[in-house]
Amino acid sequence: MTRAIVLMMDSLGIGASADAHRFGDEGADTFGNIAKQCAEGNVEIDGEARSGLKLPNLCALGLAHAAAASRGSWPVGLPQLEPQGAWGYAVEQSAGKDTPSGHWEMAGLPVMTDWGYFSSATPCFPTELTDALIQKAELKGLLGNCHASGTAIIDELGEEHIRSSKPICYTSADSVFQLAAHETHFGLDRLYAVCEIARELVDQWNVGRVIARPFLGQKPDEFFRTENRRDYTTPPPSATLLDRVKESGGDVIAVGKISDIYAGQGVTDQVKASGNMALFDETLNAIRTAKDGSLIFTNFVDFDMLYGHRRDIAGYAAALEVLDERMPELLAMLNSGDVVIATADHGCDPTMPGHDHTREHVPVLAFGPGVAPVDLGQRESFADMGETLAEHLGVAPFGTGKSFLSEIFS
Repeated sequence: MTRAIVLMMDSLGIGASADAHRFGDEGADTFGNIAKQCAEGNVEIDGEARSGLKLPNLCALGLAHAAAASRGSWPVGLPQLEPQGAWGYAVEQSAGKDTPSGHWEMAGLPVMTDWGYFSSATPCFPTELTDALIQKAELKGLLGNCHASGTAIIDELGEEHIRSSKPICYTSADSVFQLAAHETHFGLDRLYAVCEIARELVDQWNVGRVIARPFLGQKPDEFFRTENRRDYTTPPPSATLLDRVKESGGDVIAVGKISDIYAGQGVTDQVKASGNMALFDETLNAIRTAKDGSLIFTNFVDFDMLYGHRRDIAGYAAALEVLDERMPELLAMLNSGDVVIATADHGCDPTMPGHDHTREHVPVLAFGPGVAPVDLGQRESFADMGETLAEHLGVAPFGTGKSFLSEIFS
């Protein structure tokens, strides 16, 4: 049986890229800086001050080795274990540090042109856009219209939104138009409908994503975003690994927000779940049942959404440890011919100022029955991973990266 499994540890960068200065991200190192804070006793998890980050399984798969190769020194406080899989790191070729660019490049389609961004402060969106949305969606108006943290802005404007029925719109350093609204006072289906209109309108500005951000609660200390987020992404302009696998007759099982990121293109089965552990459960279910020639692709969004953007070092560290604890379950389920790649789409260093993504290298960890524990070195594009899995699954290459399949099965 020949299958491929991708574990996208959303935002787990492992060291600033050479061009990080272009993004204001010098010194970014999501994984390394979290490890350092834990080793120095600055992080409490479950009331216990940590003396180090506890990731025996991920480190055994080569995560610390990949990080050391990327950053030039061993991550503070992590054990030097003999790797049981192949390890390396990849450099992003895409122009941005956003979610679609990282995912598409990994699947063989680098995004070499810039997305459209809303760089103005307040108001951040063009009047032409907001006026058209208010008219077409029959809204009473819009709140926000600024750069903001998604959790901070609902605390700030949630009560006014409930009183006025005006959705909250905001953006970030990414190419994104986000709309937050209360699930019951405004209505979830209504929010989705407004986002669909917004998706059509923002094409004029070449915006990568419109995101629906529903929330519940009645006052600032009670507001919380629900699991009903929905991303409306510009479709990839050409075929990705997902399309090639689907065309070959294989199943493409998209777990979490993967289907949204690829605008549904190339997906045969969409599986939604809320929270990293529920996503992990669904990944195991897919491994249990997926047929020969299938691609299972999971995004573990909590790292980015709950901890990276919110600059929650302890939360990020705890989430990594919980994922690590469950890795033996996944390893035990793999069959001969299965290849797993664990990676990330960008960084989101919780020790850095602000609340945006960071331009970083990402880990390339390849493992499974028969995979050799080799050093893959620096990969010049995330697309090397897509080319490797394309070759493994017997589908046509993209010509945008270099497969390392022969290295891991040498």
